[in-house]
Amino acid sequence: MSIVEQTAAMNAEPLYTRMSETTKAAVVQELQQRLGKAHVLHTPYDVALYEYDASIERARPDIVVLPSSNREVAEIVRIAGRYGVPVVPRGAGTGLSGGAIPIYGGIVIAFARMNRILSIDYDNLCAIVEPGVVNIHLSQALNPHGYAYVPDPSSQRSCTIGGNVGENAGGPHTLIYGVTTNHVMGLEIVTPEGEIVEIGGETSDLPGYDLTGLLIGSEGTLCIVTRIIVRIVPMAEAVKTMVGVFDTMEDASNTVSEIIASGVIPAAIEMMDQMILQAVEADTHAGYPMDAAAVLLMETEGLREGVEDQLAQIVTICEKNHARVIRIAADEAERQLLWAGRKNAFGAVGRISPEFYVQDGVVPRTQLPYVLNCISEICQRYNLKVGNVFHAGDGNLHPLILFDSQVEGEVERVRMAGHEILEICAAVGGTITGEHGVGLEKQAEMALIFSEADLRTMQQVRAAWNPRQLFNPGKLFPLPGRCAELRQI
Repeated sequence: MSIVEQTAAMNAEPLYTRMSETTKAAVVQELQQRLGKAHVLHTPYDVALYEYDASIERARPDIVVLPSSNREVAEIVRIAGRYGVPVVPRGAGTGLSGGAIPIYGGIVIAFARMNRILSIDYDNLCAIVEPGVVNIHLSQALNPHGYAYVPDPSSQRSCTIGGNVGENAGGPHTLIYGVTTNHVMGLEIVTPEGEIVEIGGETSDLPGYDLTGLLIGSEGTLCIVTRIIVRIVPMAEAVKTMVGVFDTMEDASNTVSEIIASGVIPAAIEMMDQMILQAVEADTHAGYPMDAAAVLLMETEGLREGVEDQLAQIVTICEKNHARVIRIAADEAERQLLWAGRKNAFGAVGRISPEFYVQDGVVPRTQLPYVLNCISEICQRYNLKVGNVFHAGDGNLHPLILFDSQVEGEVERVRMAGHEILEICAAVGGTITGEHGVGLEKQAEMALIFSEADLRTMQQVRAAWNPRQLFNPGKLFPLPGRCAELRQI
């Protein structure tokens, strides 16, 4: 028996069955008594919207509830517990690994109504928000006062901070600022028993175990988050954004490695290949060259003098690595346009393909040329087109495999190509996800980077927090069915 199969057997999930109509009617009635009929959806038509997220997975919930407070969330959990019904938390549905897909049906808790910024404390550099707050809305509230919330996923205009906490989301500026866990100081959570508990707080370096760190990135399998204390930072005195244009992916990749090796740590280094550039430019008209093999979008920020020095060093390194053009944004409007092109890249791909599958592996920066070449070869072998747009500064790859699910067998080929890409990432010393989470998509691949003992320990942690496995069951760990799929691949 392979390690994947052994781990799957050890971590086997309880196989929930769909609620009977009698049970569903009883659960709906109790939920409606506490939340009102308008906030409890249960007809097939009403819940259809919640059967998918931004991944290629699908499963329909039995019931969707839209609470407005932590107490309502606790009530929902207690009701679900009495009937043994699974509960899946959901933010904006922008997740890319199937984390919010209710594969066993049950109740989806959607946080669209819990979208308030509860307080902002500029003196102590923190804010308290509900999980349904859209990421960019917090920065929009802070920016006029000279502050920002730093984590900025590409889906920033639609993703929620609660979802970011669940997946430990990153973004272009991860390179210098880190991911979500580096900017969350505390959480208010609801436990599987329906208790409201506060973890962490408004001060740093609290004694005891780092439970906040444990819960961030747990993908809804340990608790349900109802409030988040986030760290805010003063905006930089100066920011410079530039574009380096290259005729080969290798030159662009070598530039990234050399910039970091020089001791210069920019705020962001993003890479887009030719296929992505053509889609982005047709969509955004930001002035990206459509004939380039690759473009690096780079940003440096800090004190004005330091920014100018870093800029000069980056330009020198780009020139050394044969950059065709180095363009520095002339003003804030041009800077925002360049970033709009990068952050709209996924949506822009809709111009050239009806669907795409995004992977999320991470590799050492020095391995970028090799891994990018492997990705191209893998997709060619499966007769699939691929475009690359990713966080080059920290080696977080996002190959977009283009496909059409109406073509027979194409979804299966896409899945197989995705698996092989993650195998390569793991083989060169990288990992299987940088910010999109494991969810349903990468369960089997967990065995590529974790030993049996590692997975057993994580499973024991989940059992301690969520002993009945009613919170987001079927996620994170290898399952027997998924392992069979991996073996066939």
